Amino acid sequence: MATDRDTVLEAAVGVLSRRPTAHLDEIARAAGISRATLHRLFPGREALIREVGLLGLHRFAAALDTAAVEDGDAEAALRRLVDAAVPDAALCAFLAGENQLYDDDSVNDLWEVQIARLHALFLRGQQQGAFRIELSAAWLSEAFFDLVAGVGWAIQDGRLAPRDAAFSLAELFLGGALRRPDAATPPPTAPSARTPETDIP
Repeated sequence: MATDRDTVLEAAVGVLSRRPTAHLDEIARAAGISRATLHRLFPGREALIREVGLLGLHRFAAALDTAAVEDGDAEAALRRLVDAAVPDAALCAFLAGENQLYDDDSVNDLWEVQIARLHALFLRGQQQGAFRIELSAAWLSEAFFDLVAGVGWAIQDGRLAPRDAAFSLAELFLGGALRRPDAATPPPTAPSARTPETDIP
């Protein structure tokens, strides 16, 4: 019977997102195949890691598309993104933890495209008055992605039930990101610490 590459990649995610140094034998066992079969599909550890990374980035891009993050009210778009991204939170956990991926220019370029879309969502939300302006859109983007990754780890370790994941993520993140009329005034910031991109009037 033919072995489905995506099934093997999904099994690899379950291992590598928690144990980045796991041996290929362990990944093969998790996928229910021999190491020889794994090697025929992916001719080495670097090739496997790159393919898992690309799968994660393509899935996150698909979540951004599904959520239509460029459209309409930014808070509503973020809530849609939470629902779309949580099913692949383990892939986000892998992306957050596997730094060697970003030595690959094609992987790094794809990551930059996705994080730019997320950045634009938060910037639009700040301009709409939805998100706090004393937190840069770039930081909100990084924090959101890392929190999705945290959801992936928590589900894998049994600390968070999958059915509660989207609600928990949305409430925790938006509890800190949403702008409130009584929010404290931020401390003075040196002019060089902010850039025109992230400055919101």
